[in-house]
Amino acid sequence: MLRLKSVKTLVIASAVSLAAATGALAFPDKAIEYIIPFGPGGESDISARFQQPFFKDKFGQDLVVSYKPGGGGAVGWAQLNSMAGDGYTIMGINLPHIVIQPAQKDVGYTTEDINAFYMFHYTPDAIVVTADSPYQALEDLIADAKANPGALTMSGSGKATANHLAQIRFDKMAGIKTTYVPFKGTGASTTANLGKQVKAQWGYTTVGAAQGDAVRMLAVAMEERHPLFPDVPTFKELGFEMVGGAYRGMAVPKDTPADTVKALSDMFGEINADEAFRKQMLDGGFALLDVGADGMAEFMKARKDEYVEAATEAGLLN
Repeated sequence: MLRLKSVKTLVIASAVSLAAATGALAFPDKAIEYIIPFGPGGESDISARFQQPFFKDKFGQDLVVSYKPGGGGAVGWAQLNSMAGDGYTIMGINLPHIVIQPAQKDVGYTTEDINAFYMFHYTPDAIVVTADSPYQALEDLIADAKANPGALTMSGSGKATANHLAQIRFDKMAGIKTTYVPFKGTGASTTANLGKQVKAQWGYTTVGAAQGDAVRMLAVAMEERHPLFPDVPTFKELGFEMVGGAYRGMAVPKDTPADTVKALSDMFGEINADEAFRKQMLDGGFALLDVGADGMAEFMKARKDEYVEAATEAGLLN
């Protein structure tokens, strides 16, 4: 009887060990909820939807996109760390939002509260004009702004956003003064530009992709020209050290185990490396970014320093 009990104990222990090992290898073994802290239809939603089929194909589980809008993303980000840290809840994050919002006021979270594990793309800032605009090149816009300080109006998406910070930085670099006119979102900003309510727009490469021949981009904030717009120069080519835009990635609750964070980072890195995914993103006007968990601290510090400096100079922070 004693020997039989020992055998049973050994079998049970082995089964438990095997189950544990299998469980560790099987992550994820169910659907992952992917919360977008904005409403549906925006670029955060679109790019998450692009990721969905690739995640399912590669890892055998669904990414279930849901929405928690409010406060320009702050409602969702303030709740992130109260959610289960088991790897089955992730949330979309945006820069400069998660830096500027808590720097301006109490929004229920701090930048350091956000446990980002992967930044996968950005929509590069771009100066956009209508196809019939007198500004044929960036130098034309600069010349007009210098001749008429403050008279050149430029639409953009919101205050203290990527567009607004780009306008502040570029005005300083170019030695000009333009007037930034904030609108509620890129769509409204684009409508204002197309309707000649402003002389130009601080938009993104995605505006060029969506509007086609109706607009002309004068420059894009990228290291190299966007493959979709080979004739549009970068700001760097024209002598302005501007690379950036609205960055997007994903975060998990702070108590998520480190090995789970790494697993998620590696998974989304694999999606980002897929040529079909990359083509889909580039065709939509996005620019790919590959910052995983290991490089996140350095990346976030650089962005935070940049944003806080520009926002402080502009009087956007208290």
